[in-house]
Amino acid sequence: MLERITFNSASSESVVMVSSLSVEVPFRGGCACGDIRYECSDGPVAMFNCHCKDCQRVSGGTFSTVALIKENSLKLIRGKPKYHRSIGAVGRWTDRGFCVECGTHLFAKGEVAPGYLTIKPGSLDDASWFRPTIDSWTSCVQEWLILDPKLQKAHKNPNVLRKTT
Repeated sequence: MLERITFNSASSESVVMVSSLSVEVPFRGGCACGDIRYECSDGPVAMFNCHCKDCQRVSGGTFSTVALIKENSLKLIRGKPKYHRSIGAVGRWTDRGFCVECGTHLFAKGEVAPGYLTIKPGSLDDASWFRPTIDSWTSCVQEWLILDPKLQKAHKNPNVLRKTT
């Protein structure tokens, strides 16, 4: 079953089909050293790869893969991440949360999606259910990177506006 979610980028609106995977909740995760542990009481709203220049720099790679969740569904079980704020190419802020002890990047929240945050799937205890459905900021993709042709593409940042069926 697919769910229809409407996204808005700075230049246009697009509809993205998101797979309704069965996700057992709560799901849990944490940092590499174990100082931070979390659980989430609701499944993700969307799962995607972001290819913006900021995500490339922060990830140390060519993109950042994330699960977008409602911020109020996240509960910190142990520890507290430190957040670093950066201003993106379009002038909007993003706060990225990481463990101060081991440096694991865990979360991000920003101006483009108030009330939501992203979780890095590599921090999940069991990431077997995770499936990205869209490549965002494809305008910044490194030209040598081969994208999955099955994933939908967004030229810029997809901002969740509303769900429709």
